[in-house]
Amino acid sequence: MTFVHPWVTILLHTVFAMTRPNGAGDIGTSPRVPEVAELRIKSAVAACIVLLGAAPACAAEVAASAGYVVSLGGINVATVRVGLNDDGKHYAIELKADVEGLGQLVSSGSASIESAGLATAPALAPQQFGLTTRANGETFAVAVGYAGGDVTAFTVDPPLLDNYGRVPIERAHLTGVGDILAAFVFKGGALDASLCRRKMRIFTGVERFNIALSYLKDDDATSPRTGYQGPVVLCNIRYTPVSGHFTTSELTSYLADSDRILIWYAPLGDSGYFIPYRLLMTTSFGDLSMVLTSLRS
Repeated sequence: MTFVHPWVTILLHTVFAMTRPNGAGDIGTSPRVPEVAELRIKSAVAACIVLLGAAPACAAEVAASAGYVVSLGGINVATVRVGLNDDGKHYAIELKADVEGLGQLVSSGSASIESAGLATAPALAPQQFGLTTRANGETFAVAVGYAGGDVTAFTVDPPLLDNYGRVPIERAHLTGVGDILAAFVFKGGALDASLCRRKMRIFTGVERFNIALSYLKDDDATSPRTGYQGPVVLCNIRYTPVSGHFTTSELTSYLADSDRILIWYAPLGDSGYFIPYRLLMTTSFGDLSMVLTSLRS
């Protein structure tokens, strides 16, 4: 396997969860399969937060699509496409991501994520979640079923066999949870500080973690190159691992210790829904940014 500095690979995992890193812990070593799975799943933490820009859920029928550009240190490395269909009672979100441009020099692959369930307020109620990644001739897939906020079943293919150093997932961890896609679609309320006062309990099929948002300030999106211009609210994100992660995971420690993961929210027209507009994460390689570039509804 060609050597790539592990933090470059980890950043790309953070965006897409679609490539196999050279090292999940030690530089130049190949990780165990469960560690690869954990890194792939963690894309949900930093990627899906912003990549939900086209996922409103409302009483009227909605069909929306959005495009995003991911950049690292000001260089575009990937593109993402998101689509939503909502009939007023049920929603279905589909996300597809591909490494592109200079990102292909250090990584390649694709990922697709799907979430479907009830279009309820004040939050969507997921019933099905699926993640599939393809890289280097390998496929990794996760499927989770939910009912009333509890996990009913989940599968991981290939299964995680080597769990040394992995925090066990307990049955109590699988109640009152949702998926990472549905968690970031906000319904009702106003574009103000209250939008950021949220705590989400997430289960991805591999890892259980909590995400807490807190209000930072009101702001304005002004760039003509983005898919939205107008008022936004800036929130801070805190990630807390619960179970399913490895105690030696550099990525888990990095996300848990980070106090500067920022997300901007914008209104989705006059629908009463609020969607992620931008994500910004500071890294030693420069800012990792995901920005909405197009929106059709």
